[in-house]
Amino acid sequence: MDKLTHIDEKGRAVMVDISSKDVTERFARAEGYIRMSREAFSAVTEGNIKKGDVFAAARIAGIMAAKETSSLIPLCHPLLLSKIAVDFYCDEEGSELRCESFVSLSGKTGAEMEALTCVSVALLTIYDMCKAVDKGMVISGIRLLEKDGGKSGHIKF
Repeated sequence: MDKLTHIDEKGRAVMVDISSKDVTERFARAEGYIRMSREAFSAVTEGNIKKGDVFAAARIAGIMAAKETSSLIPLCHPLLLSKIAVDFYCDEEGSELRCESFVSLSGKTGAEMEALTCVSVALLTIYDMCKAVDKGMVISGIRLLEKDGGKSGHIKF
């Protein structure tokens, strides 16, 4: 098993030293889901949520969260992100929304945490905007889909 990179030989938490790593083009994609009542799903997809445009607010929240990941996740490096995209896909039969993020940069470390944070906050924003209609929504399946760059190369899950 690989050694944990955020723990030193004495068991103390440390930020990983990336100073000797090469700058490469990197990207990460992540996804997550929010299941809701048919009433809430219809209100979202028809634009009838009183708080406003759910998709626009969630997209902006996800982008903002990706940019602030190093402030939210301990020991995460601040990154100069080149692109952040957030897309939503509607499953009417399951009353479920799928959120997918794409984050890219030129840097010494990857953007997995930024992509995952983006999806998480976008879904939480949807929950917040829709909770007056459905308090029983379920957020699930937040995971990394794909990453590329650095010594690991391209990995698709």
